[in-house]
Amino acid sequence: MQAVVYEDTRRVGVREVEDAVVEDPDDVVVRVTSSAICGTDLHMYDGRTGAEPGLVLGHEPLGTVEEVGPSVTLLRRGERVVVPTHLFCGLCFNCIRGYTAACLRVRPGSFGAAYGYAGMGPYRGAQAELLRVPYADANCVSLPGEPGDEREDDFVLLADAFVTGWHATELAEVTPATSVAVFGAGAVGLLAAYSALLRGAGEVYVVDHVPERLEAAGELDATPVDFSKGDPVEQIRELQYRRLSSVPPWGEGIMDGVMCAIDAVGFQARDRADPGRERPTQVVEDLVRLVNPTGRVGIAGVYAEKDLAPAPEGSPDGSLRVRWASLFNKGVSVHFGRTHDRRYTTRLRDLVVAGRANPGRIVTHHGRLADAPDLYDRFDQRADGVIKAVLQPREG
Repeated sequence: MQAVVYEDTRRVGVREVEDAVVEDPDDVVVRVTSSAICGTDLHMYDGRTGAEPGLVLGHEPLGTVEEVGPSVTLLRRGERVVVPTHLFCGLCFNCIRGYTAACLRVRPGSFGAAYGYAGMGPYRGAQAELLRVPYADANCVSLPGEPGDEREDDFVLLADAFVTGWHATELAEVTPATSVAVFGAGAVGLLAAYSALLRGAGEVYVVDHVPERLEAAGELDATPVDFSKGDPVEQIRELQYRRLSSVPPWGEGIMDGVMCAIDAVGFQARDRADPGRERPTQVVEDLVRLVNPTGRVGIAGVYAEKDLAPAPEGSPDGSLRVRWASLFNKGVSVHFGRTHDRRYTTRLRDLVVAGRANPGRIVTHHGRLADAPDLYDRFDQRADGVIKAVLQPREG
């Protein structure tokens, strides 16, 4: 079968690899119809997180069940499924409490695993024609419809991007009428903003500097904030004043930031003064300033424990200097971590099926596996409006 593999820094190729097969009784093999490229794939593509040449990339698959292991009871051949990024057993101490990204059985000696992800287990990635799915009854989410239908893009985003965007709003405890600022208008940032609006947020600001991404934020009915035009914290405060159009209620004048703030960028944040340069603490520093006393911060952007080419203010082991005292003094709650996919996948699927959610609207590009090297390059360069690209190994 064909698959997209990591070859070297900023170089992927499309190679013939051994077919995925049923290896354990509770496996299925999925024939992939769509597989999205994620910003996390770029961490490996950029040579930052220690991917080994030959690693099959990808962790956002949608497809149909091709082969079924003898112990699988809930799935049948030909069934359409989406497969969450993080593998889990469904039965360990963490899984039964809903912390599926921290499963204790999928990576012996550690916790948590993902497809095609350096340091997250031996599982081959999903940018391929076929994918082996262990613990298939737990890890496959059944879907209506047929491959290639009008909901293909919506459903593939249930593997990661939409679920992670929703998870970000859970981390930030977004509730109706709250003010929300999302830093980063990549796929996860846009879908965090979209999720916040679905949850009834009163005002949602999205901070970035790439014109196409800011335009996409506006199309979602969020308020775009271009940090290349000035300090985004001050811009949001000014927008808040204009929105209120009157003197705030007595005593609330100092609450001129937002109640919920989301980092959808992570360790590759850009320096506001020089967007061509990385500054891994930039977003966190802005969140510290912007979030109101008693507010909430959700960190959904990845912070890597291993960085082979850290920025000048970064570190190879992910150590960063953060103003914890300011957050402590404000009484701000901070939550972060990987997405516990299966808490949300079924609920979000049902929102899509009901017509209440259309996450696929952020998909900007499609291609075959052979197009992967070009799409990776353009995505990495933030060029040609590539926000979310979906690979389709075969005709739907």
